[in-house]
Amino acid sequence: MFSPGHAGANAYARVGNETGVMGASPHRLIAMLFQGARKAIGQARFHLQQGEVGRRGETIGKAISIIESGLQASLDRNAGGEIAERLNALYGYMARRLLEANIKSNEAMLIEVDGLLATLEEAWTGIGPEVARIAAQGSAEAAR
Repeated sequence: MFSPGHAGANAYARVGNETGVMGASPHRLIAMLFQGARKAIGQARFHLQQGEVGRRGETIGKAISIIESGLQASLDRNAGGEIAERLNALYGYMARRLLEANIKSNEAMLIEVDGLLATLEEAWTGIGPEVARIAAQGSAEAAR
């Protein structure tokens, strides 16, 4: 469903989030992208509440960048099939809602996108043990 490359890592680094990206597994990179996007949305909500229009726009732009250049760009639509196609559409929707939230100064739209990301992040975290098991099994087979 997600491409094995580090496109997400590059997007995450470009938007100024914490280091440690290069040594992370592909599964961990996606988790970091969810966290980064949600953090940016939280900051955008704060700036919206404080009336800081410029900073709100910057942080919403950061969230959009993480979604489009990280999460959406990491999808492997060939291997991921229908799930990847649906995620692609959902990420596009989220980016549009964030843009609309910025234009309309609408906190409810920010909360909506954060909720969608939280749901996806929870599901992604939930498959972590299975991903680790498969990776360990693959490593063991490769060592033989």
